Amino acid sequence: MTDGIAWLAEPGAIAYGGYSVVLARGVEPEELVARIAEGFPGCTARPLGELTAEALAEEYELEFAGEVEDIALHHGRTGDLAFAVAYGYWQGELSVPPAASRGGAEVYHLEFEEENGKPVPPFFHGYRDGRSTCFLNLHLDGSWGPDGVDGEPDTVAALTAELAAAGLPDHDRSGEDLHRACLEVLGRHFGLTLPRALVREAALPAVLLEA
Repeated sequence: MTDGIAWLAEPGAIAYGGYSVVLARGVEPEELVARIAEGFPGCTARPLGELTAEALAEEYELEFAGEVEDIALHHGRTGDLAFAVAYGYWQGELSVPPAASRGGAEVYHLEFEEENGKPVPPFFHGYRDGRSTCFLNLHLDGSWGPDGVDGEPDTVAALTAELAAAGLPDHDRSGEDLHRACLEVLGRHFGLTLPRALVREAALPAVLLEA
């Protein structure tokens, strides 16, 4: 039994400020990190060794305090999925280019700026073989981005049907409840999981994205 991804809806699930998580099939973790780094022209991924999330956050703050452009990535594998979890100043900076899914890979980017005062809903973006396949905000309203699911017709139809079967959208539910419910559907539909203990407790390879 796996943890799925619904636990990301919990406050502070990854770190203060929200989460930015990339999951992928058909690409190794190190290659996934390299492809994410391609979204930052002139950027390199400097290895930091294997660190727990807590140690990464502490070392990052001590060594790179005040450098708002710095983003650290924890990466690893769970089953057939590679993953990269962002720490640092990723808000509004870390985007995943469609080319990250080239060569037949599937790439999924989940992002939530939890401390943004606007407030911004959680977002999900899927890519396959170098193109965008679906995009939605997890409140399923038109306030930020599309009103529902946007993307390739077949993917939109299938995912919209699964959301409807789960009673979504339901604008009478709280934002956190909608967030969790959408993550449950997305996890089932795309076969996504991210073990909580692996991300929060295990020593994993880490890199710093730097100019």
